[in-house]
Amino acid sequence: MKLLKSPLIIVSIAALMLAACGTPKELSMIPYPQFEKTTSKTVKLPSIVTFTANLPKADMDDLLAYLPSCPIPMKFVDNKSTDRPFISINVTPESSISEEGYNLAINKKSVSIEAKSATGAFYALQTLAQLARNGKELPITTIKDEPRFPYRGLHLDVSRHFFNKEYVMKQLDLIATYKMNRLHWHLTDGAGWRLEIPGYPRLTEFAAWRKAANLQDWGKYDHHYCEKNEEGAYGGYYTEADVREVLEYARLRHITVIPEIEMPGHSSEVLAAYPQLSCTGEPYTSGEVCIGNEETFKFFEDVLDEVIRIFPSHYIHIGGDEASRRHWKACPKCQQRMKDEGLKNESELQSYMISRIEKYINSKGRDIIGWDEILDGGLAPNATVMSWRGTEGGIAAARMGHYAIMTPESHCYLDHYQDDPETQPLAFGACVPIEQTYSYNPAPDTLGTEVSKYILGVQGNVWAEYIPTYEHGEYMIYPRIIALSEVGWTPLKNKHPESFKRRINNEIRYIKAKGYNPFTLSELVQTNQTVDYAKKRIILSLTSEKHPIDIRYTTDGSEPTSSSKLYKKPFIVKDSILLTARLFDKTTPLGKSLHLRTDYHKGIGKKITYASQGGYYQHKEVYKGGGDTGLLDGLRGGKSYMDGRWQGFCPNDLDATIDLGKTTPIHRVVANFMQIRTPQVFLPAKVEVWISTDGKDFTLLGSDNCSEEEANKDVIFRDFGWIGAPVPARYVRFHAIQGKKQFLFTDEIVIQ
Repeated sequence: MKLLKSPLIIVSIAALMLAACGTPKELSMIPYPQFEKTTSKTVKLPSIVTFTANLPKADMDDLLAYLPSCPIPMKFVDNKSTDRPFISINVTPESSISEEGYNLAINKKSVSIEAKSATGAFYALQTLAQLARNGKELPITTIKDEPRFPYRGLHLDVSRHFFNKEYVMKQLDLIATYKMNRLHWHLTDGAGWRLEIPGYPRLTEFAAWRKAANLQDWGKYDHHYCEKNEEGAYGGYYTEADVREVLEYARLRHITVIPEIEMPGHSSEVLAAYPQLSCTGEPYTSGEVCIGNEETFKFFEDVLDEVIRIFPSHYIHIGGDEASRRHWKACPKCQQRMKDEGLKNESELQSYMISRIEKYINSKGRDIIGWDEILDGGLAPNATVMSWRGTEGGIAAARMGHYAIMTPESHCYLDHYQDDPETQPLAFGACVPIEQTYSYNPAPDTLGTEVSKYILGVQGNVWAEYIPTYEHGEYMIYPRIIALSEVGWTPLKNKHPESFKRRINNEIRYIKAKGYNPFTLSELVQTNQTVDYAKKRIILSLTSEKHPIDIRYTTDGSEPTSSSKLYKKPFIVKDSILLTARLFDKTTPLGKSLHLRTDYHKGIGKKITYASQGGYYQHKEVYKGGGDTGLLDGLRGGKSYMDGRWQGFCPNDLDATIDLGKTTPIHRVVANFMQIRTPQVFLPAKVEVWISTDGKDFTLLGSDNCSEEEANKDVIFRDFGWIGAPVPARYVRFHAIQGKKQFLFTDEIVIQ
């Protein structure tokens, strides 16, 4: 897991109105179709929905096996029946319709479905089921639909938190509703091995168990595993029968399950069970297997043989991420391997292992997927890259003619906070709200068609370090995976945030009624800012994920009430305001108030010089927050270091000097900082503010220290700096001292 970018959101309530009066309404369905022509008229569903289909016997048997789970109770009638079918399904393999596409026509008397495959027909039924959610009427409409991308997936980490087969199948039910077609099953990792492998019983008798359900508590036991039958053992694994049951359940819903077996890193559970596979020969000394040891390859080949025997997926995911090369540097076997194979460094050693494993998997008629680190040291010939460290890895692979699946942390990590971290249960990383997820475009036009054709699709990743319960897992998955379903299916021209806002609120109510536990969207006011540098002003707009809803606000610091000013349109800030805003459902306040000071300050647009150490600027390229002028652009960041406005510093401190252009009185110099401990983002230990009139001799105005109580908080945002009586200054030096080689983030240095 790691760090990266994200903004705010807009989402609302859409009443499911398929009434026969008024103008045509947008279809209340997700993902939105490629083409639809909907009238204002409706047709009533019959009390018994009958259907006929020309499917081949095997496909027909599958459909009949699925029907008990179909939201529309349906009864099959054959050609000999006197009952007139309400739904007719016609599958024509020679059709020009795409493999997963379908045509759906609803008229006054019947419903017609045309498809090229049983999968297309299945997706047409999912659309029909969404349109029939009121239980009585369908809109009279014509839909022609197909997915934008062939790969639309959910990743589920069952190593860090074990989810039983029933839970996995429950999620398959729901993602099929939204036409998702892949489950990436993360079966092995350092927190526990989850797949029974003949010949290696210690993987499931020992390496699948630990003495703490929560990963945070596992440290009390030095991250050691325990025997299956020990008192207090937590964990679990899947038998072959369990896996086959999940696979069949997925197959009936046209979902392919892709297994992941991690290598060469994230393998400490393997090395605890079979320490001879480590570079030291001892357990608990490394998470990376010994690549110089032939027994390592025998182990993984045996495991992969079993995986390939059970799983029909063409792809096998082999991990390949976050491997430390430290032990390989000191291992005689690994160094000998490098010498024998003519490898220049440890990156090429890892690439050697990935390539060798790929050849083995290719010999079995399968292909590999790996995280984008498999690009390091040279990419295996037939590998598909899953790009999580931003989009660069996937794009690089696509430019090389390799297929890529886009799952950047900035948009697709569903274990990250989805609202203000100060209001949410402990999670990993930054805030990735649903608007940020929905805004993602896996293949922008700038890539060109020759590169874009290698982008297979998109996936939402759920890592389970901070998921303590099954219910919390659903809380993190939904509704953001539903947003990704539209990212993966719907063409860009049909993606509209305001429309999605209405539809997603409707879906949240539906899945809650179905027994899921989704996040019900933020109860906080969100803001957006535009800086008009020519007129020296900031245009401030307010939004909400909930809709319809009232936003009421004050600018004098007082708490809003139901009689406070109603927000209707963006307003202008020419100097400074202290905005307090809150959501109201009519007269009832929701959530907590937003407190936001907005300043068009003296530092905006002025020259800033960073102190450099080692010949490079301090802010990291991926967390550059507007680059060298980003801390003086007037734009305040939100609650995420990935929203493009926060500037990151690691391992150095923030030490910057601002030239105001002329000597002017100042009375306030502050910058906002955040602390989110799970990804190692910390407040500064101390901030110093210095001033000068000549740029040579500086005087310390004051310092601001982080208290012990603040330093121990999991999540905190606060301003650091100096406020006092006006003093003349031309140059302002702002020095934030962290004292740790961890991330330090700030969004704007405000000078007044």
